[in-house]
Amino acid sequence: MKTRFYTCLILISCSFTKIFAQQAGYIQTLGQQNKWVDSVYHKLSRRQKVAQLFMVRAHTNLGKAYEDSVAKVIETEQVGGVVFFQGGPGRQANLVNRYQHLSKVPLLIAQDGEWGLGMRLDSTLSYPYQMTLGAIQDDNLIYKMGQQVAYDFKRVGLQMNFAPDMDVNNNPDNPVINYRSFGDNKYNVARKGIAYFKGMQDAGLLTTAKHFPGHGDTNVDSHLDLPLLPFTRQRLDSLEEYPFREAIANNISGIMIAHMSIPALDTAKNRPSTLSRKIVTGVLKDSLGFKGLVVSDAMEMKAVTKYFPDGDAELQAFIAGNDIIELSLNLDKAILKIKKAVRKGLISQAEFEAKVKKVLAAKYWAGLNRLQDANPAGIVADLNRDATRQLIQQLSDAAVTMVIGSSDGIRLNPLQKTAIVSVGVDKYTVFQQELGQWSTGCHLFTVNKSTHVATLNRMLQMLKEYDQVYLSINDTRLRPASKLDYSSGVKEFIAALCSQNKTITSVFANAYTIAGLPGIEKSAGLLVCYQMSDDLQRSAVKVLTGQIKPTGKLPVSVNAFFATGAGNSL
Repeated sequence: MKTRFYTCLILISCSFTKIFAQQAGYIQTLGQQNKWVDSVYHKLSRRQKVAQLFMVRAHTNLGKAYEDSVAKVIETEQVGGVVFFQGGPGRQANLVNRYQHLSKVPLLIAQDGEWGLGMRLDSTLSYPYQMTLGAIQDDNLIYKMGQQVAYDFKRVGLQMNFAPDMDVNNNPDNPVINYRSFGDNKYNVARKGIAYFKGMQDAGLLTTAKHFPGHGDTNVDSHLDLPLLPFTRQRLDSLEEYPFREAIANNISGIMIAHMSIPALDTAKNRPSTLSRKIVTGVLKDSLGFKGLVVSDAMEMKAVTKYFPDGDAELQAFIAGNDIIELSLNLDKAILKIKKAVRKGLISQAEFEAKVKKVLAAKYWAGLNRLQDANPAGIVADLNRDATRQLIQQLSDAAVTMVIGSSDGIRLNPLQKTAIVSVGVDKYTVFQQELGQWSTGCHLFTVNKSTHVATLNRMLQMLKEYDQVYLSINDTRLRPASKLDYSSGVKEFIAALCSQNKTITSVFANAYTIAGLPGIEKSAGLLVCYQMSDDLQRSAVKVLTGQIKPTGKLPVSVNAFFATGAGNSL
């Protein structure tokens, strides 16, 4: 009887251990002995251990010759991972399988998916941009989004998302972050980022907050040159680093380092933060206590290659404290230089071993110790499932922000003579078509980005005859910039139309564009909808027809009229 009792206790204990292992985050598993990690590590040569720290670029839209060249690098160098860029989901799943079979140690495969697979892959869905999400008041919706993104990533053979972006975007002219940020309020950025990465991590995906220590207040694109962050240590501690500090406290699995010159943290001239041991090890690892994966931003970017050519950048990034070095332009040279640096003791053997084992531990946590092929069968249908579409519509509904007017005051009267005007387009929009169905007597008008002034003046006269005018401002560009590319005549037309005291305006563009449309504040109602997606256009129609209330809040300060937090649902 006693023997049976103890056997039951042992079985129960083993079950709880198994459950904890399944639920434990990546950070919690670090420091624990892992037989698989130790076994793989001891089988690798020094060169192969160094190679585990590198990720190479891959595409599925550049043809077989390109795919074969990447395959050759994987097979020859036995790198640690791959970063996929543009292509399609079925092609990617097949190529992931091919590349995995070429590698003796399973590859850690990543992709940029700030708004899901749609950021890189055709035939997939895109979630709203992070600035749009920044307007949402229910963070649980963003957690659910994280879970769905994780499912999608794993479906195409990915284990890691280079997201979320946790930069505080307090510079409207930022050319590289901007709408990719949750906004300019550090608390909101932290909350939204944590909800997003927790959703992904709880669903078994590794995540990477970026771009430490904060890329939000720059006016230089680090893809093109080295940005300067000229602020004091106190400012950086209190503002830029805040979301990352909160992410660390909530067990983010990875952090990506920005390529920036930050004199307050490292006075070395033209040294990107990625290559600075004072920043990567001194600030991130030692001061902030981050134990997870430290990932460099792409080493092919001009912010790095302009000043550190021929594999020297990768060596400096390694010494600085990065655990994963992505997209080297000089892979063979870089591996040799790092191997030599390890042999000469430029970093301790213990630190080198910890880096490699951290990467291997990430692979184990992501399930690569029991690697299974990605299944391309039915993949497009699965990635376009109804549950995802419904969540995207929910997120869009929750983001719409009313900064002028009241729910009753902006509501469409179906019996009045109504004009629905869309600006910045050459054909009728989803907004016009959907809103038009609610009115018995409406007319649709379009204004392109450079419609002639004489035509605009005639239209203004015509629109005076309508009882209510619903105006939509649209940015049809792939990425919503801070300034609209409209002619001055079109901008004057918008101002004149808004001054007629019966115009309800909806902006399907970057919130910052409102600052470049003087006179828009005279609208009888103003909805900020952040981007031109079909879902957000349908959301605006729901608000204007009284189906939902607008609950979003501005995530950024636009100008003196519209500050962060503006928005009401009255």
